[in-house]
Amino acid sequence: MRPTTPLPFVKMHGLGNDFVVLDARAHAVPLEQAAIARLADRRRGVGFDQMITIERSGKADAFMRIHNADGGEVESCGNAARCVASLLMHETGKANVSIDTLGGWLNAKRADAASVEGLVTVDMGEPRFDWQQIPLSRAMDTATLDYAHAGYSAPGAVNVGNPHVVFFPGDVEAVPLTMIGPQIEHDPLFPQRINVEFAQVLAPDRIRMRVWERGVGITKACGTGACATLVAAARRGLSARRADVVLDGGVLNIHWAADNHIYMTGPATESFRGTIPPAFWLDEPAAA
Repeated sequence: MRPTTPLPFVKMHGLGNDFVVLDARAHAVPLEQAAIARLADRRRGVGFDQMITIERSGKADAFMRIHNADGGEVESCGNAARCVASLLMHETGKANVSIDTLGGWLNAKRADAASVEGLVTVDMGEPRFDWQQIPLSRAMDTATLDYAHAGYSAPGAVNVGNPHVVFFPGDVEAVPLTMIGPQIEHDPLFPQRINVEFAQVLAPDRIRMRVWERGVGITKACGTGACATLVAAARRGLSARRADVVLDGGVLNIHWAADNHIYMTGPATESFRGTIPPAFWLDEPAAA
């Protein structure tokens, strides 16, 4: 179903990981993969890493549906969860909201009053470590995978609502992420493809991370990637269970708490609002 009137959207970002947020509770939102990819184009569309649709939920305050820039649907996005939570809290006047996703149930709240204004904390749930839960194509220890690529070896694997593989090189800045990120993403070991992180533990409470997101590419930040990185590092004794994760776009605080839940705290920023004309959703004309 295509809209017959202009479709409102909110452009938001979490540390530069950017989204177009559409309210499917009020308007029909086309979800064809090709149309989403056109909208993601930063020259011909609005431009984003992920398109987020807010839908009605009989259980939570809302259901959050996530499509990557290539149009493919994915299970979870931590930065988007903070942005949607911020919108819902503003809409409802509540300080706590619940969000249902394909990757699981999320609870979010405004950070402590003493924190910087605009920070949101999301309970990202419990990490999953079984090789079938990542998933991998064969059984192995996910704390230290029997896997290497381009000289980088022994990563950890974690599912935090979506799949991640985390490498710990000596110098994260030297990693040729543009070249090897897509190769690892599509490796046969990862049957549903994988998000790829390279991380360097600077101190027990500080980790530098770069990310190649599945279906997107290099992004400024990845909330689930930061969660996976902290858990993978702490699991191997490389870091504490709470640390600042330094991304290209800024810092997220990640806490793998005693209740086994991962708590992510960071900003949610609105950039601007606009509308998408109905004609945009029409199929692109064939090339002359």
